[in-house]
Amino acid sequence: MTARLRSLTAQWTTLVPVLAVVLLALTWGRELPGWVVVLVTAVLAGSVLAAVHHAEVVAHRVGEPFGSLVLAVAVTVIEVALIVTLMLDGGDKSATLARDTVFAAVMITVNGILGLSLLVGSLRHGTAVFNSEGTGAALATVATLATLSLVLPTFTTSKPGPEFSTVQLTFAAVSSLILYALFVATQTVRHRDYFLPIVKQSETAAPEEEHAEAPSTRTALISLGLLGLALIGVVGLAKGVSPTIESGVEAAGLPHSVVGVIIALLVLLPETIAAVRASRRNQVQTSMNLALGSAMASIGLTIPAVALASLWLPGPLVLGLGNTHMVLLALTMVVGALTVVPGRATPLQGGVHLVLLAAYLELALNP
Repeated sequence: MTARLRSLTAQWTTLVPVLAVVLLALTWGRELPGWVVVLVTAVLAGSVLAAVHHAEVVAHRVGEPFGSLVLAVAVTVIEVALIVTLMLDGGDKSATLARDTVFAAVMITVNGILGLSLLVGSLRHGTAVFNSEGTGAALATVATLATLSLVLPTFTTSKPGPEFSTVQLTFAAVSSLILYALFVATQTVRHRDYFLPIVKQSETAAPEEEHAEAPSTRTALISLGLLGLALIGVVGLAKGVSPTIESGVEAAGLPHSVVGVIIALLVLLPETIAAVRASRRNQVQTSMNLALGSAMASIGLTIPAVALASLWLPGPLVLGLGNTHMVLLALTMVVGALTVVPGRATPLQGGVHLVLLAAYLELALNP
């Protein structure tokens, strides 16, 4: 029975990413009728689940923290390509697209994914336990990247408005790449043990997943390819349904920035599901790697990409946050630091982060 279930899982997780890419090719750049939007949404949801499955296969083969790094970077690279494509389309609203998307990703990952993982892990296992050294280093890097890229443009005076000058933007882009590369080297080479899941002393056995036989190299490579297809499908189909989402947002009288929040939520679904699953298995460190790694990759890869794209972008590139968002970012980093320092968390810490996410979403709806 178990073998049959595994066979069925392998079949649908192979077919859905291929179907998503085919559907994406057929619908790209076209106005979609209602029934096609429903079909696209269903395939998008299946692609999210397939992406999580293949990410877990790859993670099981390469081990932590490489597994979470693969998923975070894969999602972010495709997300960056989507952002740059939309910005190149032009329009008055493209000037703030990179800022809004990156900030939404930071709030969703640092407060949403992290908070939900801590809440699930602590409710299921009493306390959520993780390495404060590795998680603290990740949070410090996210805070530095966010401040350099999203806060400083609001206060610089070389150009009017919350924009960087060419020299300042170049510095921010190069600094982002250097910090991200340095963190990846720390996470995967010099101090890999800081980012490995730990088990409480009261636990006598490791999770059952650790006893399962690791997939072969061939299986892992196939899953890696299908993971890429699934993520292309997720991001591309999310862009396909975005006009429908935008029309609904406008009909409801909501700010246009809500569209970016919804798209960010859809794009980050694979990481959210993977993080919650890891937390349920008492591998909270893996969840933290996913949450903070995604936030870091979102800034560290997006800012250099849009800086390069700004050479031929028709309009300005606005990166500076407004006062309300800067307050939320500062509060998020302070609360995050207090959460990380002890190396363990209760449902309270998870709830605090989720309330911060709720505050961000509420202010997006009612600025």
